[in-house]
Amino acid sequence: MATTIIQEDIATIANHVQEVAKRLSGKTVLITGGAGFLGNYFIDVFEHLGKTQLAKPIRVISVDNFVTGVRYRRAEGPFFRVIQHDIKNPIAIDEDVHFIIHAAGIASPKFYRSLKIETIDVATMGTKNMLELAHEKKVESMLFFSSSEVYGDPDPNFVPTPETYWGNVSCTGPRANYDESKRLGETLCVAYFETYGVPVKMVRPFNVYGPGMRLDDYRVIPNFAAAILNKQPLQVYGTGNQTRTFCYITDGITGFLRTLLTDSNGQSFNIGTDRPEINMLALASIMAELYPGSTVNTVEGPNDAYSKGDPQRRCPDLSKSRRLLAYEPRVDLRTGLQRFMTWAQEVHAAGRNV
Repeated sequence: MATTIIQEDIATIANHVQEVAKRLSGKTVLITGGAGFLGNYFIDVFEHLGKTQLAKPIRVISVDNFVTGVRYRRAEGPFFRVIQHDIKNPIAIDEDVHFIIHAAGIASPKFYRSLKIETIDVATMGTKNMLELAHEKKVESMLFFSSSEVYGDPDPNFVPTPETYWGNVSCTGPRANYDESKRLGETLCVAYFETYGVPVKMVRPFNVYGPGMRLDDYRVIPNFAAAILNKQPLQVYGTGNQTRTFCYITDGITGFLRTLLTDSNGQSFNIGTDRPEINMLALASIMAELYPGSTVNTVEGPNDAYSKGDPQRRCPDLSKSRRLLAYEPRVDLRTGLQRFMTWAQEVHAAGRNV
């Protein structure tokens, strides 16, 4: 069941994509990782669009193996089918599929350092299997979730970072199983586009956050939220000087859907916000200011992906997404943080983690 905050988010996203979403009327969308944070938003938005804006509902097939996905907010029915499956193995779908969103992945360093092989499998073999399915079904569009981590620790001369930057990535470092498998996933997408004409696009999200994230995710915003709710210090990993930009979920899903529904095939798009680029100590200070009584500490991260492999800067150049997708982030950081914390307080009071 979606909370009030999530219901408001869903309506906002639907309004922001209404002019491009008409292509989805009466179509079937297959999504991998549907039980996760992003997947649940996609599923909710598709249901809302079908009920409020489109001539016909959207049928959704969700595939998840529940390694990090938690649960669905929507019950199965005529327009929502659930398949429990590990997509490192090929999958047979006995009906038409018009769109594929490959959102499955293990994105938190907390999890991908302990699930090293699984992280590689979903981004490589899983991607190849989805591309094969897209080719077989002759889909109208496929969206692959890459990552801003493909840029590694960018040269300061390439911050904000455009899609043309090749990256500064270690192939054996503590983040390599995530970073390099996402890079290979993009290579596979381009190969299938150039060889078979599969209409695939790649998104590189920049720190998208919002309601529905696991509070034990160990990424920075849910980590700070859990500390505030449990009246513990906000723990900043390392020096706290590393910078990020943070994109609220309504802006993120709007950008992802605009990418899915563009005709710019075989291309990668940065999706996120380009302001403010903020360091982690400053982010902790804002959250402590919003929720008085919180204190801030600097500590070593829970594993080497935080202490040794953490990129120093991360900020997108959105010129391409603005030009080709008419994408523009709208939610400022403080508003997004307050919305996230309102949701987090509600689920925490109910004794849940997500």
